[in-house]
Amino acid sequence: MSRPELMQAFIKAAGWAGAELHPLAGDASTRRYVRLARRGVTAMLMDQPRGAETSACPPDASDADRRKLGYNAMARLAGPDCRPFAALSSFLRGQGLSAPEILAHDYDAGFLLIEDFGDGRFADLIAGGKPERPYYETAIDALADFHRVAAPKTMAVPGAGAVHLLGYDPVAMEAEVLLLADWFYPAAAGKPISDAARDEFVAAWRQALGALRTATPVVVLRDYHAENLMWLDNRQGVARAGLLDFQDALAGSPAYDLISLTEDARREVSVDLATAMTRRYVDLRRRSDASFDEEAFRFAAALLAAQRNTKIVGIFSRLWKRDGKPRYTQYLPRMWGYLDRDLAHPALAPLKAWFDRHIPRDWRGTLGNT
Repeated sequence: MSRPELMQAFIKAAGWAGAELHPLAGDASTRRYVRLARRGVTAMLMDQPRGAETSACPPDASDADRRKLGYNAMARLAGPDCRPFAALSSFLRGQGLSAPEILAHDYDAGFLLIEDFGDGRFADLIAGGKPERPYYETAIDALADFHRVAAPKTMAVPGAGAVHLLGYDPVAMEAEVLLLADWFYPAAAGKPISDAARDEFVAAWRQALGALRTATPVVVLRDYHAENLMWLDNRQGVARAGLLDFQDALAGSPAYDLISLTEDARREVSVDLATAMTRRYVDLRRRSDASFDEEAFRFAAALLAAQRNTKIVGIFSRLWKRDGKPRYTQYLPRMWGYLDRDLAHPALAPLKAWFDRHIPRDWRGTLGNT
């Protein structure tokens, strides 16, 4: 059957035959979402074609195996497999957080029917004039509450066994930062990066990432920001923050998702707000865990902010050059502003020196000669 025919068969099997279908606007992924509406009730269909991306990372894959399999395996992305989303949803709900309930599934075909959280995205509500601070405080409270729990080794997939929760390791982080060298640099310079400059880049990152220590890894959702958080007014406490887009979760540092929130690629987060929310998070963690190391956390936050923002500069360049989505380049000035701030941490001096030598100021925030 064709993809539309498979989708209709899934909808019928799930008990939603005859529902109105309302496709949602696409994003940076290969997934698409369709809202189903029937007799005043709605649900969300996730369509993740199995052949749309390279394979996910097998749990026992060596570093060499991952490099052969491609970027998804190196960066440990879920790729075309929708089981991790279902497993994470179940795990998060078990921790008292609001993730969409899985209403029906066909993992082999790549379809999920999930709870519809409506249209109240944090980013949209703030853009519409709502004060931003209460939303960010709820997001921080949810994160701090969630981080009291250590990352599990495996997570149950509703109706389909379990998946491994892999670590956010140096291979994954290195693959991500190399997107800047492989996609942004050629777009800005009009030529590929030299082997020597690329080798220096890798060496500087390996030195920096080698200093990262995480005493107790937590579940890192990887895209925890205002466009993936939904305001659920009918719930209480941390459950008011509805979580989306977490299928690529890994085990890693608690600093990562804080940075995703406070150095948001798609909307400006002021230094004052970011500082206040970081302090709120630290205070909450110190109250709940006497062993919480604030100094180590703040170093991790600076390092992972630089890593994440370097990756995003590369991803947005790749989305334009490879995928024909130039709209993402509008966010590059913001990303370079974040990176300049992140690289000012004294421990990241070798990285800053590489950027200063190889990325001229007039390239930052643009795509140079293109």
